[in-house]
Amino acid sequence: MIQLPLSKLSNVGTTIFSQMTQLANENEAINLSQGFPDFLPDSELLDHVDHFIKKGFNQYAPMPGMIALKEQIAAKIEHSHQAVYHPDSEITVTAGGTQAIFTAIASFIKKDDEVIIFEPAYDCYEPTVELFGGIVKRFEMKAPDYEIDWNAVKNLVTDKTRMIIINNPNNPAGKVLKENDIQELIKIVRETSILILSDEVYENIIFDGKEHLSVCKYPELKERSIIVASFGKLFHVTGWKIGYCAAPENLTNEFRKVHQFNVFSVNTPIQLALAEYMKNPDHYNYLNQFFQEKRDFLRQGLSNTSFELLDCEGTYFQALRYDKISDKSDLDFARELTISHKVASVPFSSFYKNKRDEKVIRLCFAKKQETLERAIENLSKL
Repeated sequence: MIQLPLSKLSNVGTTIFSQMTQLANENEAINLSQGFPDFLPDSELLDHVDHFIKKGFNQYAPMPGMIALKEQIAAKIEHSHQAVYHPDSEITVTAGGTQAIFTAIASFIKKDDEVIIFEPAYDCYEPTVELFGGIVKRFEMKAPDYEIDWNAVKNLVTDKTRMIIINNPNNPAGKVLKENDIQELIKIVRETSILILSDEVYENIIFDGKEHLSVCKYPELKERSIIVASFGKLFHVTGWKIGYCAAPENLTNEFRKVHQFNVFSVNTPIQLALAEYMKNPDHYNYLNQFFQEKRDFLRQGLSNTSFELLDCEGTYFQALRYDKISDKSDLDFARELTISHKVASVPFSSFYKNKRDEKVIRLCFAKKQETLERAIENLSKL
């Protein structure tokens, strides 16, 4: 047998999302673990895709993306955040949000560069940083509020800090950054060369009248920020794997140097379909209310159980604390929940490097009404 070289990601295995989905499938459980809708996208969008496929738009798109889609993205950003990006030189269409995150890190992080992340954190940040020789510095947000102590974050900054990764709203905690958070971030990066990678894939899923404060709204942050967004989250099509990156031209130029050798270009007919569909802003402006109704339905259904419902300000994930039900680890509890009660979740410890266990699990409520009803019925029996 050939002796393999040392693994570049020796501590990385199959993601918790894949593990829990597999366990759900094996046990015929309701899968509220992985973050995907179980309902169809708008038939109008599907008709647009069909139209452009049949019209022959089935070959390579330009490397940065179709100009029609980039123009619609720029219009959306300007309308939502009063920030201007040039469609041709400052917006790049990507094969989903995760690819954009990977490419951004690959473009700017070198050996021994330090990157600050906020845990609980989406699981692709850390391994990607390490893959390119970077060093991850972590700030742990804690249940039940998941607030950020910016003085502690400031203490993580050194002369080797190259990037800060933020996720707003945060997956899995559902926390939305407030004006004070943004102002503290501005203070930290002012007069430095620190870049910001802002994962904003859930920007259109924010509740209770709260505002999404994109970094592009703030000139001091916009000039140093790479923003990542996802059409999968926006239009209920996670399997299409299409998103985008918005960044100033100098950062976009570096991003595209890597992008062209990573995926080069993205699905042509879907880009054109999205461009056509986005001409009507109502197709995404309704999302806050749409998902708030699902969040509220789930919370109301679980209100008489022994679960503690933590705040959910955004995303389509609800965090539950179960310490009044069981003293098992969150991973063991999530497995038991899947096998014995037929509801699959994700344990919060999987979002922390040190496996911090505060007896919290995550449920996805981007599901049909009947799916949520069945889940509530099962969970109410605990």
